[in-house]
Amino acid sequence: MPDIHVNGSVIPEAAIIAEVQNHPAGEPDRAISAATEALIVRELLLQEARDLALEPMPETDASGRRETDEDALIRQLLEVEITVPVADEDACRRYFENNRKRFRSTELYEAAHILFACDPKDSAGYEKAVAAATETIAMLEQDPAAFGSIARARSDCTSGKSDGRLGQVARGDTVPEFETFLAALEEGQLCSVPVKSRYGAHVLRLDKKVPGRDLPFEAVKGRIADYLQERSWRRAVSDYIDRLASYATIEGADRDDEPIVEQATAPHAL
Repeated sequence: MPDIHVNGSVIPEAAIIAEVQNHPAGEPDRAISAATEALIVRELLLQEARDLALEPMPETDASGRRETDEDALIRQLLEVEITVPVADEDACRRYFENNRKRFRSTELYEAAHILFACDPKDSAGYEKAVAAATETIAMLEQDPAAFGSIARARSDCTSGKSDGRLGQVARGDTVPEFETFLAALEEGQLCSVPVKSRYGAHVLRLDKKVPGRDLPFEAVKGRIADYLQERSWRRAVSDYIDRLASYATIEGADRDDEPIVEQATAPHAL
Protein backbone atom coordinates (compact mmCIF):
# COMPACT_ATOMS: atom_id res chain seq x y z
CA MET A 1 0.00 0.00 0.00
CA PRO A 2 1.77 3.19 -1.15
CA ASP A 3 1.66 6.54 0.59
CA ILE A 4 -0.85 8.99 -0.88
CA HIS A 5 0.17 12.47 -2.03
CA VAL A 6 -2.42 15.24 -2.15
CA ASN A 7 -1.04 18.44 -3.67
CA GLY A 8 2.34 17.40 -2.32
CA SER A 9 1.15 16.57 1.21
CA VAL A 10 1.69 12.97 2.27
CA ILE A 11 -0.96 10.69 3.76
CA PRO A 12 1.19 7.83 5.13
CA GLU A 13 0.24 4.18 4.98
CA ALA A 14 -0.01 4.08 8.80
CA ALA A 15 -2.74 6.74 8.73
CA ILE A 16 -4.75 4.76 6.20
CA ILE A 17 -4.46 1.58 8.27
CA ALA A 18 -5.61 3.48 11.37
CA GLU A 19 -8.58 4.94 9.44
CA VAL A 20 -9.76 1.53 8.20
CA GLN A 21 -11.48 0.81 11.54
CA ASN A 22 -13.93 3.64 10.79
CA HIS A 23 -15.03 2.01 7.50
CA PRO A 24 -16.21 -1.55 8.14
CA ALA A 25 -16.74 -3.52 4.94
CA GLY A 26 -17.13 -7.12 3.91
CA GLU A 27 -13.86 -7.08 1.98
CA PRO A 28 -10.53 -5.63 3.23
CA ASP A 29 -9.85 -3.91 -0.11
CA ARG A 30 -13.16 -2.04 0.11
CA ALA A 31 -12.39 -0.88 3.66
CA ILE A 32 -8.93 0.32 2.60
CA SER A 33 -10.38 2.11 -0.42
CA ALA A 34 -13.01 3.84 1.73
CA ALA A 35 -10.42 4.86 4.33
CA THR A 36 -8.11 6.21 1.63
CA GLU A 37 -10.91 8.21 0.03
CA ALA A 38 -11.99 9.67 3.38
CA LEU A 39 -8.45 10.82 4.18
CA ILE A 40 -8.04 12.37 0.73
CA VAL A 41 -11.28 14.31 1.18
CA ARG A 42 -10.22 15.42 4.65
CA GLU A 43 -6.84 16.60 3.38
CA LEU A 44 -8.42 18.54 0.49
CA LEU A 45 -10.75 20.34 2.91
CA LEU A 46 -7.98 21.13 5.38
CA GLN A 47 -5.75 22.49 2.63
CA GLU A 48 -8.55 24.73 1.39
CA ALA A 49 -9.28 25.99 4.92
CA ARG A 50 -5.62 26.90 5.37
CA ASP A 51 -5.47 28.57 1.95
CA LEU A 52 -8.37 30.76 3.11
CA ALA A 53 -6.39 31.56 6.30
CA LEU A 54 -9.13 30.26 8.58
CA GLU A 55 -8.23 30.02 12.25
CA PRO A 56 -9.68 27.06 14.15
CA MET A 57 -12.38 27.94 16.67
CA PRO A 58 -13.32 24.58 18.25
CA GLU A 59 -16.79 24.15 19.69
CA THR A 60 -17.91 21.97 22.59
CA ASP A 61 -21.01 19.79 22.33
CA ALA A 62 -23.67 19.17 24.97
CA SER A 63 -21.63 16.28 26.40
CA GLY A 64 -18.57 18.47 26.92
CA ARG A 65 -16.60 16.99 24.02
CA ARG A 66 -14.40 19.56 22.28
CA GLU A 67 -13.71 19.55 18.55
CA THR A 68 -10.17 19.04 17.36
CA ASP A 69 -8.62 21.97 15.55
CA GLU A 70 -8.84 20.09 12.25
CA ASP A 71 -12.50 19.23 12.72
CA ALA A 72 -13.19 22.86 13.58
CA LEU A 73 -11.42 24.03 10.42
CA ILE A 74 -13.48 21.70 8.23
CA ARG A 75 -16.73 22.79 9.87
CA GLN A 76 -15.83 26.46 9.50
CA LEU A 77 -14.80 25.99 5.87
CA LEU A 78 -18.14 24.41 5.00
CA GLU A 79 -20.03 27.11 6.88
CA VAL A 80 -18.21 29.75 4.81
CA GLU A 81 -18.32 28.01 1.44
CA ILE A 82 -21.63 26.16 1.43
CA THR A 83 -24.93 28.01 1.18
CA VAL A 84 -28.21 26.27 0.48
CA PRO A 85 -31.67 27.80 0.14
CA VAL A 86 -34.21 27.32 2.90
CA ALA A 87 -36.93 24.85 1.93
CA ASP A 88 -40.07 26.94 1.54
CA GLU A 89 -43.61 25.75 2.17
CA ASP A 90 -44.29 25.01 -1.50
CA ALA A 91 -41.27 22.69 -1.70
CA CYS A 92 -42.27 20.98 1.53
CA ARG A 93 -45.83 20.50 0.34
CA ARG A 94 -44.69 19.04 -3.00
CA TYR A 95 -42.52 16.53 -1.15
CA PHE A 96 -45.40 15.71 1.17
CA GLU A 97 -47.84 15.09 -1.70
CA ASN A 98 -45.33 12.94 -3.60
CA ASN A 99 -44.47 10.82 -0.56
CA ARG A 100 -47.75 10.39 1.29
CA LYS A 101 -46.99 6.80 2.32
CA ARG A 102 -44.09 8.04 4.43
CA PHE A 103 -46.36 10.20 6.51
CA ARG A 104 -48.64 7.75 8.24
CA SER A 105 -48.75 6.81 11.88
CA THR A 106 -47.72 3.20 12.42
CA GLU A 107 -50.24 0.43 12.98
CA LEU A 108 -50.55 -0.66 16.59
CA TYR A 109 -51.39 -4.14 17.84
CA GLU A 110 -52.61 -5.44 21.16
CA ALA A 111 -51.64 -9.10 21.35
CA ALA A 112 -51.05 -11.96 23.73
CA HIS A 113 -48.75 -14.96 23.40
CA ILE A 114 -47.57 -18.08 25.13
CA LEU A 115 -43.89 -18.80 24.58
CA PHE A 116 -42.30 -22.23 24.62
CA ALA A 117 -38.69 -21.12 24.66
CA CYS A 118 -35.94 -23.02 22.91
CA ASP A 119 -32.72 -22.36 21.03
CA PRO A 120 -33.29 -22.99 17.29
CA LYS A 121 -29.87 -24.67 17.19
CA ASP A 122 -31.27 -27.41 19.45
CA SER A 123 -33.29 -29.21 16.77
CA ALA A 124 -34.76 -31.84 19.09
CA GLY A 125 -35.68 -29.27 21.73
CA TYR A 126 -37.14 -26.96 19.11
CA GLU A 127 -39.36 -29.71 17.72
CA LYS A 128 -40.56 -30.35 21.27
CA ALA A 129 -41.39 -26.64 21.72
CA VAL A 130 -43.31 -26.57 18.43
CA ALA A 131 -45.23 -29.71 19.43
CA ALA A 132 -46.15 -28.12 22.78
CA ALA A 133 -47.36 -24.99 21.01
CA THR A 134 -49.39 -27.05 18.53
CA GLU A 135 -51.01 -28.97 21.37
CA THR A 136 -51.81 -25.72 23.19
CA ILE A 137 -53.43 -24.22 20.09
CA ALA A 138 -55.68 -27.26 19.78
CA MET A 139 -56.69 -26.85 23.43
CA LEU A 140 -57.46 -23.15 22.99
CA GLU A 141 -59.52 -23.75 19.89
CA GLN A 142 -61.79 -25.82 22.14
CA ASP A 143 -61.58 -23.45 25.12
CA PRO A 144 -60.44 -19.90 24.14
CA ALA A 145 -61.05 -18.60 27.68
CA ALA A 146 -58.19 -20.78 28.97
CA PHE A 147 -55.53 -18.62 27.28
CA GLY A 148 -54.70 -16.59 30.38
CA SER A 149 -54.44 -19.54 32.76
CA ILE A 150 -52.26 -21.50 30.32
CA ALA A 151 -50.01 -18.47 29.83
CA ARG A 152 -49.57 -18.08 33.57
CA ALA A 153 -48.78 -21.76 33.98
CA ARG A 154 -46.65 -22.53 30.93
CA SER A 155 -45.31 -19.43 29.16
CA ASP A 156 -41.56 -18.88 29.32
CA CYS A 157 -42.06 -15.12 28.76
CA THR A 158 -42.49 -12.70 31.64
CA SER A 159 -45.76 -11.65 29.99
CA GLY A 160 -47.17 -14.94 31.27
CA LYS A 161 -47.75 -13.22 34.60
CA SER A 162 -50.16 -10.90 32.77
CA ASP A 163 -52.08 -13.69 31.02
CA GLY A 164 -49.65 -13.48 28.10
CA ARG A 165 -50.64 -9.92 27.18
CA LEU A 166 -47.89 -7.97 25.41
CA GLY A 167 -49.65 -4.65 25.62
CA GLN A 168 -49.55 -2.32 22.64
CA VAL A 169 -46.79 -3.00 20.12
CA ALA A 170 -45.86 -1.40 16.79
CA ARG A 171 -43.86 -2.61 13.82
CA GLY A 172 -40.26 -3.00 14.89
CA ASP A 173 -41.11 -3.74 18.52
CA THR A 174 -41.04 -7.50 17.95
CA VAL A 175 -38.96 -9.83 15.77
CA PRO A 176 -39.90 -9.91 12.04
CA GLU A 177 -41.09 -13.52 12.08
CA PHE A 178 -43.53 -12.61 14.87
CA GLU A 179 -44.71 -9.45 13.10
CA THR A 180 -45.52 -11.32 9.90
CA PHE A 181 -48.18 -13.39 11.64
CA LEU A 182 -49.35 -10.51 13.81
CA ALA A 183 -50.14 -8.36 10.76
CA ALA A 184 -52.05 -11.19 9.08
CA LEU A 185 -54.45 -11.93 11.95
CA GLU A 186 -57.90 -10.44 12.46
CA GLU A 187 -58.98 -8.96 15.78
CA GLY A 188 -59.76 -11.69 18.29
CA GLN A 189 -58.14 -14.39 16.12
CA LEU A 190 -55.92 -17.14 17.47
CA CYS A 191 -53.10 -18.04 15.09
CA SER A 192 -53.81 -21.59 13.88
CA VAL A 193 -50.13 -22.60 13.72
CA PRO A 194 -47.19 -22.07 16.07
CA VAL A 195 -45.20 -18.93 15.32
CA LYS A 196 -41.57 -19.99 15.09
CA SER A 197 -38.98 -17.41 16.09
CA ARG A 198 -35.41 -17.23 17.28
CA TYR A 199 -36.77 -17.47 20.83
CA GLY A 200 -38.83 -20.62 20.38
CA ALA A 201 -42.43 -21.39 19.44
CA HIS A 202 -45.26 -18.98 20.20
CA VAL A 203 -48.99 -19.37 20.55
CA LEU A 204 -50.26 -16.02 19.30
CA ARG A 205 -53.57 -14.19 19.62
CA LEU A 206 -54.38 -10.75 18.25
CA ASP A 207 -56.77 -8.85 20.50
CA LYS A 208 -56.97 -5.48 18.76
CA LYS A 209 -55.54 -3.70 15.73
CA VAL A 210 -55.32 0.10 15.54
CA PRO A 211 -54.80 1.07 11.87
CA GLY A 212 -52.26 3.70 10.90
CA ARG A 213 -53.64 7.04 9.77
CA ASP A 214 -52.50 9.75 7.40
CA LEU A 215 -50.68 12.56 9.20
CA PRO A 216 -51.64 16.14 8.29
CA PHE A 217 -49.12 18.31 6.49
CA GLU A 218 -48.86 20.74 9.42
CA ALA A 219 -47.74 17.92 11.71
CA VAL A 220 -44.76 16.97 9.53
CA LYS A 221 -43.89 20.24 7.76
CA GLY A 222 -40.96 20.99 10.05
CA ARG A 223 -39.51 17.51 9.65
CA ILE A 224 -39.79 17.73 5.86
CA ALA A 225 -38.10 21.16 5.81
CA ASP A 226 -35.20 19.82 7.90
CA TYR A 227 -34.83 16.81 5.60
CA LEU A 228 -34.88 18.87 2.39
CA GLN A 229 -32.37 21.32 3.86
CA GLU A 230 -30.10 18.47 4.91
CA ARG A 231 -30.35 16.81 1.50
CA SER A 232 -29.50 20.05 -0.29
CA TRP A 233 -26.56 20.63 2.03
CA ARG A 234 -25.15 17.16 1.43
CA ARG A 235 -25.45 17.58 -2.33
CA ALA A 236 -23.72 20.96 -2.15
CA VAL A 237 -20.88 19.55 -0.05
CA SER A 238 -20.41 16.66 -2.47
CA ASP A 239 -20.26 19.10 -5.41
CA TYR A 240 -17.80 21.30 -3.52
CA ILE A 241 -15.48 18.37 -2.82
CA ASP A 242 -15.68 17.33 -6.47
CA ARG A 243 -14.53 20.81 -7.46
CA LEU A 244 -11.60 20.69 -5.05
CA ALA A 245 -10.59 17.27 -6.34
CA SER A 246 -10.88 18.32 -9.99
CA TYR A 247 -7.95 20.71 -9.74
CA ALA A 248 -5.93 18.79 -7.12
CA THR A 249 -2.91 16.62 -7.82
CA ILE A 250 -3.52 13.26 -6.15
CA GLU A 251 -0.93 10.51 -6.49
CA GLY A 252 -0.89 6.92 -5.25
CA ALA A 253 -4.64 6.27 -5.15
CA ASP A 254 -7.07 4.70 -7.59
CA ARG A 255 -10.05 7.00 -7.10
CA ASP A 256 -13.67 6.29 -7.97
CA ASP A 257 -15.81 8.86 -9.74
CA GLU A 258 -17.72 9.74 -6.58
CA PRO A 259 -15.72 10.79 -3.49
CA ILE A 260 -16.82 9.75 -0.06
CA VAL A 261 -18.20 12.70 1.88
CA GLU A 262 -17.67 12.43 5.63
CA GLN A 263 -20.24 14.48 7.53
CA ALA A 264 -20.94 15.01 11.18
CA THR A 265 -24.71 14.89 10.88
CA ALA A 266 -26.86 11.93 9.90
CA PRO A 267 -29.73 12.28 7.43
CA HIS A 268 -33.19 12.67 8.87
CA ALA A 269 -35.29 9.53 8.64
CA LEU A 270 -38.48 10.22 6.71
